[in-house]
Amino acid sequence: MKRYLIILFLVLSYISGQCSRILIPMDEEQKNHLKAYGISFLVLKKDKEVNWLLNYRGGSFMMMYEESIEKECKIRGVSYELISEGQVTEILMEIAKPDINMELVKLLKAPKIAVYSPKTKQPWDDAVTLVLTYAEIPYDIVYDDEVLDGKLVLYDWLHVHHEDFTGQFGKFYASFANAAWYQADVKENEAMAAKHGFSKVSDLKLTVAKKIRDFVVGGGFMFAMCSATDTYDIALAADGIDIVEQVFDGDPADWGADKKLNFGNGFAFKDYKLYYDPMIYEHSYIDAMQGTRPVAEENDVFSLFEFSAKWDMVPAMLNQNHTNTVKGFWGQTTAFRKPFIKSDVIILGDNKSLNEARYIHGTSGKGTWTFYGGHDPEDYQHQVGEPPTDLNLHPNSPGYRLILNNVLFPSAQKKKQKT
Repeated sequence: MKRYLIILFLVLSYISGQCSRILIPMDEEQKNHLKAYGISFLVLKKDKEVNWLLNYRGGSFMMMYEESIEKECKIRGVSYELISEGQVTEILMEIAKPDINMELVKLLKAPKIAVYSPKTKQPWDDAVTLVLTYAEIPYDIVYDDEVLDGKLVLYDWLHVHHEDFTGQFGKFYASFANAAWYQADVKENEAMAAKHGFSKVSDLKLTVAKKIRDFVVGGGFMFAMCSATDTYDIALAADGIDIVEQVFDGDPADWGADKKLNFGNGFAFKDYKLYYDPMIYEHSYIDAMQGTRPVAEENDVFSLFEFSAKWDMVPAMLNQNHTNTVKGFWGQTTAFRKPFIKSDVIILGDNKSLNEARYIHGTSGKGTWTFYGGHDPEDYQHQVGEPPTDLNLHPNSPGYRLILNNVLFPSAQKKKQKT
């Protein structure tokens, strides 16, 4: 028995010496794509480097071998391969070929993550908090108090919960004015506004939007979904203009505001018109759900663009996936009509037949922002009060992968882009 244990120890020592790296494939071989991001984040939290292999087997991750990391892969159900230095060399040589659209990006530091969300919301009320929790990636909840107190400087990455920055409470008035949850939401927001010296919720949210803009311009990374995309831009463009009707703030809106909007204040959108009527469940012409959207659920998809990993590293990182086609899904804001998107915005994913973008990205000052239309990538038509999505049933979700690409993005050692 003693002799057997000695031989086993020598064999394991040999294997450990030969298999010096862990490769986490992100192609169809991966059993749990979403938790794989959590493994990479865990390594970064240990102040260890992760190599993100853009376009190599779906955007795989590679790291130095540690027994503890291998154990975590097993515990979390993440597929992995132990590879030798010889195999690493072969992979790197393939990636380095100038005619191959692949690149190695070094992830160096775990980003400090904040989620802008009311404290009363549950993690499953928002796709980002849902997937962060599932992937075991830690985050802090911040809201108006923390933003106005200047706490955003403590973070690298900010997700904005599906907020209505125009102060119209999601324009749920027509359908839910008498619902207890809606009335509680209105009271909560009005109390927050009064606490900070604002007579209107719209003024509070505009000030918060400006603070977030300062965070981005100063070098932060902002990610927003659903109504936090277009209402954010609308609020900034309407600075100094009353676009909120009397049922929301006690006085009438300026229905001539369309001609007064300053689109230069916003990140992504231009030339749109507003919906002032509180009985209409839309804020502006930006959202592609306005009117009739001629597509059935089974045909509602969008395509991811393929960017040069060597020259357009940033959009290539954000689009890493094991498929180029992603299922569409509805939200308060579902998709962005292309005529209202600024020319300098990068469209990451779109539906050309509908002339709409689903996933867009841009820069402002030293920082970046990404807008992603829709509410829940695995719940096509999310309804108020529905049970949370169980991500154990969707561990390979391409739509959720796009969210997690953005989470790791601030960790990347960026190369100078081609001009």
